[in-house]
Order: sequence, then structure tokens, then C-alpha cells
Amino acid sequence: MVAAGAALADEVGLANLTMGLPATRLGVRTPSLYKHVGGQEDLNRRIAALALSEAADAVGSAVQGYAGRDALAAAALAFRAFVLEHPGRYAATLGMEPSGPQDSLATAGRRLLDAFTTVLRGYNIEEPDVNHALRMLRSLCHGFATLQAANGFQWSTAIDESFDWLITFTDQGLRTI
Repeated sequence: MVAAGAALADEVGLANLTMGLPATRLGVRTPSLYKHVGGQEDLNRRIAALALSEAADAVGSAVQGYAGRDALAAAALAFRAFVLEHPGRYAATLGMEPSGPQDSLATAGRRLLDAFTTVLRGYNIEEPDVNHALRMLRSLCHGFATLQAANGFQWSTAIDESFDWLITFTDQGLRTI
């Protein structure tokens, strides 16, 4: 049920996802879905948790065996690819608050942060600054990927070259902190 909702969110956009769409896709009546989810809000929460978990898997796998700029590039590329491939489910993660520390949303979010924290271990960042560095990485990766997904880069420069430039710039900045 959640996987069908997530796939539909990617196809039609999260804002256009209704309970009726997954019901139709699954060949059931809409009221039958309420046996599995508590409604649209619950479905969106579950999609967000799934998305964070999938993003954590992608980034975590990508950085294994790498350090420094190589780990940064692997993480950033994996995150960007996830957002571009799954724009609807990624949109579900934005602004969604966990209900508590054991919420699957919180658990998956911590896993994604842990993957990016692993990247930062390749740099000489003092503990008090790790949260700032994590916010910077999220802002850079999120901003670039969501702009690209929205076709926000319409001039002639190659997007991949710009993204590599962003990674190089970030790597150099992290080395000077």
C-alpha cells in the first residue's frame, strides 16, 4: 500500500496524491485502504519514512569505502539521484515532524544524518560544528536537487559540471574549517 502510494507520488506529485489513486492502482475500493493506513496524513507520513529510509540506504551504500572528497561526492551524487528519481516521495519528507524518537520517520531520518555524518569524519570538523556542517550539506544537496527536479537550471552550462563544481567548492570549504 505505501509502496504504491510512494510510486504514485513520484508519478503525479505528492500534492496530487489522493487515497483514491492507490486504491485504483491496487484494484481495491478506497475504504479498504483504511484497514492499512489512517488516512491521507498517515499515508504521507509512511511515504516520508520510506523515502528517508531509501535515501539513507542510497547515501550509506554510496559512501562505503570512501573518505574526504570522494565520500562527499558519493553522498551528494546518491542524494541528488534519489531526489531526481523520487521527487514525490522526497517531497513527503519536507516539513514532516516525527511523533517521537521511536517513530519510523525519526529512525530513518537519523540513519540519513548518520550517513552524512560519516562523510564529515573525513574532515577536521570540531564536534560543536558538526550540526552546522550537516545543515550546510543538506541545504546544498537539497537545493541543487530540487532546483534541478523543477527544471530550474535552464541555461546552457552542463548541470553535472555545475554539481561537480559545488562538490569541489564544498570540499575546499570543509577543509578550511
